[in-house]
Amino acid sequence: MGKLKLYSYWRSSCAHRVRIALTLKGLDYEYIPVILLKGDQFDPDFKKINPMGTVPALVDGDVVINDSFAIIMYLDDKYPEPPLLPSDLHKRAVNYQRYLEEKINAEEKTAWITNVITKGFTALENLLVSCAGKYATGDEVYLADLFLAPQIHAAFNRFQINMEPYPTLAKFHESYNELPAFQNAVPENQPDTPSTI
Repeated sequence: MGKLKLYSYWRSSCAHRVRIALTLKGLDYEYIPVILLKGDQFDPDFKKINPMGTVPALVDGDVVINDSFAIIMYLDDKYPEPPLLPSDLHKRAVNYQRYLEEKINAEEKTAWITNVITKGFTALENLLVSCAGKYATGDEVYLADLFLAPQIHAAFNRFQINMEPYPTLAKFHESYNELPAFQNAVPENQPDTPSTI
């Protein structure tokens, strides 16, 4: 088997969560930039890999997977350590729940983005308060954290959301910042990140 290949865009939250999963599992992979603003997603060679023209896309030998959730589940099945789902059934169910809008169009108004994030973060704060530990569903990193980290990172760094009403989520952000797997995956640390953001 050759090296895993990840077709990614530095700012994609969907690709961000896959980068975290790959790094958490200690998997070496080739990062292949797909610059969405330049239209790389429409390139005929990329469309052969992903006819939908979206990122991320993971190539593992003859296997090609084009959805972040499917990629993460594939990686968790193939490389079970460390697990991305807890054994506790309630916490496992919480990990499967996703409340945030996953694709935010950069041209959309800041007010709309703030409203979407605020609505999602309010729901998450209420949902996670009963099962949170250092991370979303306890003191181990699981699937929910891979989905939360890119959204919280964007709220802090891209959209300057006031996190005071979301102390649980803000605490997660601090915990994620302590982990190399999360830090290596942030948009600013990707090879296709523009020199001026």
